[in-house]
Amino acid sequence: MGELVVTAVGGLVLVQDGGRPGHAAIGVGASGAADRSAYELGNRLVGNRAGAAALEIVGGLEFEVATPTWFVVTGAPAPIRIDDRHEPAGVVLAARPGERVRVDRPSTGLRSYLAVRGGLDIPLVLGSAARDTLSGLGAAPLKENDRLRIGQEVEADILIDGFPSQEYDAGPVLRVIRGPRADWVTDPDLLVRTQWSVGAASDRVGLRLAGATFTQSDPGRQLPSEGALRGAIQVPPSGEPIVFGPDHPVTGGYPVIGVVVEKDTDRLAQLRPGETVGFRWSRDGR
Repeated sequence: MGELVVTAVGGLVLVQDGGRPGHAAIGVGASGAADRSAYELGNRLVGNRAGAAALEIVGGLEFEVATPTWFVVTGAPAPIRIDDRHEPAGVVLAARPGERVRVDRPSTGLRSYLAVRGGLDIPLVLGSAARDTLSGLGAAPLKENDRLRIGQEVEADILIDGFPSQEYDAGPVLRVIRGPRADWVTDPDLLVRTQWSVGAASDRVGLRLAGATFTQSDPGRQLPSEGALRGAIQVPPSGEPIVFGPDHPVTGGYPVIGVVVEKDTDRLAQLRPGETVGFRWSRDGR
């Protein structure tokens, strides 16, 4: 059976898959790949079944292969080297035994996804291999000398060589549906009038935004903890909004003034600290 031997980690590298939905009642969030479309594309390109475990890479990764290995890098377009050969992202590549593969930092975007043909053979927790950074469930972040076994999650032949890698637009404007507690702030339209900056403390739990401050319409009013979901925009007492990511808590006690449309939450996953993002109201997700 093949395996990957980690020789260097440049940042945060996590095992991710389709997540573990359906466990909110016991306090466990769904987690899973932050950019689901990029993760799913990688598995399709190498012929894996849907939901096969892959790697979510922030900051770079280097590994050595023990057997002939097919792989692809999707999401943020990271430059790739196989020993001394330079290769592009988005192309299905082969590495021979003993070769080292280096996935460098991307020129645009934040998270790259490494899908290996066969997937990764990782122990499951509540049916998923995904690392939940809030609860600590799933495999620990990768470190040097880790060994990852390649699984047998092949479902189809490799039918195409690759898919054009994506450059991300600067300052995207994402669709947002008005939230159930929009009237808890005096001016909910401030959300769509402001160009927000992504804070340095942002992570998979949530993006912290700066650019304006919301004012509570009734500062003394208390909100019981309510169910939360990915893309929910909460306003804590500081007045600066937080957009929930894939590792968000299953409940929250701050008012939700808006919810990012499901299809646009993948773009949130590719925002770097310091970049800007805007929002526009949407009634039906269009």
